[in-house]
This record gives sequence, C-alpha cells and structure tokens, in this order.
Amino acid sequence: MCGIFAYTGQNGKDAAKVLLDGLVSLEYRGYDSAGIFTPESGVIKTPGAVAELRKRVPKKYSGKSGIAHLRWATHGEPTKVNAHPHGSGAIWLVHNGIIENFKELKKKLVTKGHAFVSDSDTEILAHLIEEHLKRERSFEKATLKALKEVRGTYGVAIQYKGEPEKLIAARMGSPIVLGIGKGEHFIASDPSPILKHTKKVLFLNDGEVAVLTPKSHTVYKLSKEIVHRMPEELDWSAEEAQKGGYEHFMLKEIMEAPEVVVNTLRGRLIPEKGMAKLGGLEAVAKELANIERIIIVACGTAYYAGLIGEYMLEEFAGIPVEVELGSEFRYRSPVLNQRTAVIAISQSGETLDTLEAVREGKRKGALTLGIVNAVGSTIARETDAGVYNHAGPEIGVASTKAFVSQLIALALFTIFLGRQREMSVKTGREIAKELKALPKKLEKVLAGRKEFEKFAKKYKNARDFLFIGRKYNNPVAFEGALKLKEISYIHAEGYGAGEMKHGPIAMIDKDFPTFAIATKDSVYEKNVSNIHELKARKGPVIVLATEGDKEIAKLADDVVYVPKTLEMLSPILNVVPLQLFAYYFAKGKGLNPDRPRNLAKSVTVE
Repeated sequence: MCGIFAYTGQNGKDAAKVLLDGLVSLEYRGYDSAGIFTPESGVIKTPGAVAELRKRVPKKYSGKSGIAHLRWATHGEPTKVNAHPHGSGAIWLVHNGIIENFKELKKKLVTKGHAFVSDSDTEILAHLIEEHLKRERSFEKATLKALKEVRGTYGVAIQYKGEPEKLIAARMGSPIVLGIGKGEHFIASDPSPILKHTKKVLFLNDGEVAVLTPKSHTVYKLSKEIVHRMPEELDWSAEEAQKGGYEHFMLKEIMEAPEVVVNTLRGRLIPEKGMAKLGGLEAVAKELANIERIIIVACGTAYYAGLIGEYMLEEFAGIPVEVELGSEFRYRSPVLNQRTAVIAISQSGETLDTLEAVREGKRKGALTLGIVNAVGSTIARETDAGVYNHAGPEIGVASTKAFVSQLIALALFTIFLGRQREMSVKTGREIAKELKALPKKLEKVLAGRKEFEKFAKKYKNARDFLFIGRKYNNPVAFEGALKLKEISYIHAEGYGAGEMKHGPIAMIDKDFPTFAIATKDSVYEKNVSNIHELKARKGPVIVLATEGDKEIAKLADDVVYVPKTLEMLSPILNVVPLQLFAYYFAKGKGLNPDRPRNLAKSVTVE
C-alpha cells in the first residue's frame, strides 16, 4: 500500500511543487521512504517521508511533468537505494504492489546485460520496459509487452525521458485513479492528492492501461482495445479520499480484510500439493524440520493471534507450542535451546518487549522467526528468518486488518511445518482450498455491517460487556473485549466459556450483556450450554452463529450469522463482526475510534 502521484501539464505549474504537495496527502499510505523524478531535473530519493524528501530537493529542482512515491516496503528494506522511483536507462516508474515472478524476470534480464542496483521487485519492471523499447521503438508498445510478462499486482505510473510530457498508468489488483484537468492530467493511488486540482476522476479497472499527455487521456485494455468510459465527478474532501470515503480509518481497515487475505496469501499457496511456499523461511527450512518446541511471543492483539496460532500448530503440525507475553518473557528464566523456535509477532516490528524476547531467544541459541508487517523493522532485521504480512499500513490505533493478516500468516506457517511432518496432502489441500475461499466469505460478512450498527445502538448504554468463546475462538473473545475497551472505554472482559462457572457468571444480570461466539465447530454443544446458563440468569446475549443455525436464534436475544469455514480458520471470519461491533459502539458514543485516548500505535518503550 504505497502512495503514487504523477503529473503532466502545460499550465506553467512546477511539477516538482505539485508532486511534493500531493505526497503530503498520501502520507497515510507509506512513510518508509520517498522519492521524486522529473525528466528535466532527474531523481531524488531518501529514507523517511515527505519532510525528509523536501529537505533534499534543491530550489532549482523543477519540471513540467514527473512522478513521485511514498513507500511501504514489501521487497527490500526501506533504504535510499530501494526507494522509488526506479529506473533503467530512460525509463522511470513508481509502483504499488508485488511482482511475484521478479526472480525469474531478473535472471533473464541479467543474461541480457542488465545490472540491478536495488533489492526491490519494482526495478525489474523498469528494466523490462527498457529491454522491449530496444525493439519496439514505442513507449506504449514496450510497456504493454512488459506488463504482459509480469505476474502479481501493480498500480504503476511510468515516464520515458524520450517523451517527457507523456505518462503511462496501469492497474492490476492495486488501485489507480486518473485526474482529468484542463491542460493537465494526474495519476494517483487514490484521489486525495488530485482533489485540490480537479474533481473529475477516472478509476482504472484491473487489466487497463492509460496514456496521458497534458491535453489528452486514452484508456486501453492490455489487449490494446480502447476503453470508452466517462470520468466521474467526486464530491469528496482530501481527507475523505484518504479514507476511501469511509468516516474513519478503522472502518476502512476493517473493510480491507478480504484484500488483506489476498495479499498475505499471494504467491504462497500451492493448492494442488496442499503446501505453502514461504520464501522468508527457505533458508531455515532444515532447522525448522528439526524443531521440537515453539514459543510465540507477542503483546496485545498480536498475543491473541499467537494463542490462535498455538491451536493451529499443535493440531495440524504436531509441535508443542507455548504463547508468552513479550512484556513478561524476559523477566523469567525461559528454558530454550537449539531445538526451540521463538516466533515474534508484531505489526510494527518495533514492539520493545517483543524485540527483547527475540534477543533473549538468540542469546540462548534458539531459532528466531518474525511475523511482522513492516519490512526493514528491527524485529524483521534481528530475527533469523520470517514471514511478512503484506497488510499495508494500519493507521487506526486499534489493530484490525493486521490481526487478520497475522492469522493468515500463522495458517500458512502451520501448513508449511505440518507438511514437513505428518500432515497429509489431503489435509493440506483442504486448508489451502478454504484459505482461498475466505475473501468472498469475508465480503459477505462485511456486507451485513449495518446489523452491527443496529446492535451497537441497542446496547449503547451498557457499562459492562462479557465476550465468551471456546477452543480456537477463546482468544477471539479476548480480542473482542479488547477492541471494545480500547475505543469505547467501557468495562469488557473476554473469557473462555468453560470458565463461566468459575467466577464470571456471578456478574451476570439483566444489565450485563454477553457476546457469545457459538459457530458450528467441535465445541458447539458446550457453547450452547453456556448460553443457557447466561439466559437462566436473565443476561442479554448476542450470539455469533453459523449460517443456517436457526435453533440458536431461539435462544439468543440477537444473532449474527457468518459463513461456514474450517474450525481452524473460523477466527478469521468471527473476529470481523466483533471489530465492527466495537467500531459502531464507539461511534455511537461520539468517540473517535481512530485515536483512542492514552494509546499509541506502536509501543517502543516499557
């Protein structure tokens, strides 16, 4: 999820100023590194965000057209050399997405004499276009040929020094919008940097390519067929554009769950073999095959993801797993050795307590692994190997989409380790098939989000809330309670449903509602019994149930349905309704769910 902005015009505007100002509107999309290119003044790149880039752009730097970028690292650390724009000869481009076949393309290009300067997958595309340009002698034709060779996702803006007023944009799985002005045109990853110049926009669809000059814009399909589509008029502010038209980043990020699943899975599943390909673990695959014990360390929401991972890994990979709070791990004397793997889970990759747990693991000879969202973060650098989430930046303080991506990464890790051991091909195929089906099922859950707004309104005066679940969904209950606490500031507790009679049931009365996770799984009947216990004490109950379960609706005060999935993957579907409930609950109380009081996005101190 990087920020792309490009401009070409003949109105006397300085492209450098237009691009730098526009990048400010895109800073929510990436802040690892930034860069700018104009044919007249060349390229400037730097680690950090727009403020750092501005410091390095000299006063004489200018142009009539150009491209600019804010990076959220996916391949390669957030360094100056890996920052965009990337170029080869007279071709320069900025890119959002992942080129899956970059290794094979790079190998082919090296044999043809191309020399690469970065670790980024993006650079391959610049070299590929340049290679085709040698034969085609046409910027457009060379670009189309190169794009047809690429597998993966891209939102891209491309410039050729030989035709400096011309820009080419293309989209495959990563958003691109064109701004249609008078004597000027724009390309961006979302409308926010465009709206101060024009409200007329045209959104590209997958497989479409646009050629822009100051006076014209033409949209083609990759097959070269011209697309006839009129621009639309947007009545959005720049801030609304950043949020994709949603009122808050938290809601936008909840709604991105299907896309996050696709991005975390991309290029990593081999469904026909029931296997997972995790490039970040290839170097330590032999060591992992001999691991006898796993310790997962994490804090907050990531800790709850780890608890779900514990169930996955023990059931399907047959490895003993312990889950530890990063904040407690280094204050005990953990027993670790070379047959132990320590897995650190952290969205930011900078969580201090989790980082110190990694360092403790290394001191004692354990294999250290990371599941992190931020490429080049400290945990990513200091672990022996790991898996990146590819969830994109998460702006809302209360984690939502990162939690979903962590569960997908843990499911992939489970397949990877399971197939090294006793997991059958049949089981691997079943899990892979259901992982691929999750995005559509999540879309169905999200389509019913207005139900959660209704429930939030009904229970808005509650001062206490209980969340209960069992087995895989026990940690989901903890996460549901945490979300409500974080952004609504009311007392909420997550409990294993089997622990009800060991204390919590004493609190239940007509004013103490419960959100019960009771989807159809191996502990369904147990959950139903717990709901009966709550109702016997006149406690209001919202039940999260599996589609088609009409019987449980007779027992519940309110019921929410989700599609059926494998038990090990049910937390991925079940957590989204709890996130939505917390969001609408906070909104109904007039609170800002994006910026809960007293909390920071990344905890880098004790």
